[in-house]
Amino acid sequence: MIKDILVVTITVLNLGPVETAWEEHLGYSTVAEGTVSAELSDVWNTPEMTGKDYVLMQPSSEAEVYIRFVEDVRPDDYVSLTTHGWNATELLVTDPDGIAAAMEDSPFTVVGPPADLWDAPDAPRAMQAIGPGDEFLYFTRNNDFVTDTDIDRVFIMVLGGPSLDALSDYYEQTLGLGLSDPLQLPVPFMAAAQCVPADHLYSLRVAILSPEFLFELDEYPATTTPRPVKPGHLPPGTAMVGVTTTDLDALDVSWRATPAVIEAFPYNGRRVGVTQGPAGEWLEIIETRVSE
Repeated sequence: MIKDILVVTITVLNLGPVETAWEEHLGYSTVAEGTVSAELSDVWNTPEMTGKDYVLMQPSSEAEVYIRFVEDVRPDDYVSLTTHGWNATELLVTDPDGIAAAMEDSPFTVVGPPADLWDAPDAPRAMQAIGPGDEFLYFTRNNDFVTDTDIDRVFIMVLGGPSLDALSDYYEQTLGLGLSDPLQLPVPFMAAAQCVPADHLYSLRVAILSPEFLFELDEYPATTTPRPVKPGHLPPGTAMVGVTTTDLDALDVSWRATPAVIEAFPYNGRRVGVTQGPAGEWLEIIETRVSE
């Protein structure tokens, strides 16, 4: 029912340093900028976001998968990686070790050094970093996916919630995605942020949107909490993931507001609606024509 990731929305306190860092160190470029329109904030049901500055950035591969940074305030009690919802953006790369080395003198802070995800000759290799806007990023080499540049597009979004069963049911039954079998893995940097032992095993599954895009569904420990959201604003941090579908009306979900046509890029005259999942995560769903 949902297919591709089109745009990831991340709120930051100051756009300038974030845009510069992504241009200079990740090879992304700004393809649109402006302020959030009243029409779009109506669809989001976030009246306080009208007029907020944003930039829309694209990888140097020109893959049509965008990251939108929006300037906004944050609740005082928000701490990244400690709340339910979207928590990490995973980029497809060719050389995690080289990226980690290059970040030693950059606005990005490496919090998880490069490592194979499991013990196998062709295992994915990943590292983790926090950007200047407090955005949490994975940089992953995965030979099952084609990449055209050293640092390419978003291909996985990481979602955390208190119940893996609830996440699995929603994404499988409500949104029609195929799921991997459950597995358990230690995630030391996440455990440190969430105040659990370093060897804590996180239960997770992978939801398959399409051959090009995945969601990672993580069960978080009881030390985590729902994400605080200021009334009328987007959630802080990784706020929302925009995905495509061929028919909004076929989705059995509750909308934050009535879906509407948005003319601005990257919607390009398509209908858009926003719903919330079981961990409080916001999904922006964009209706595409069957031929798209």
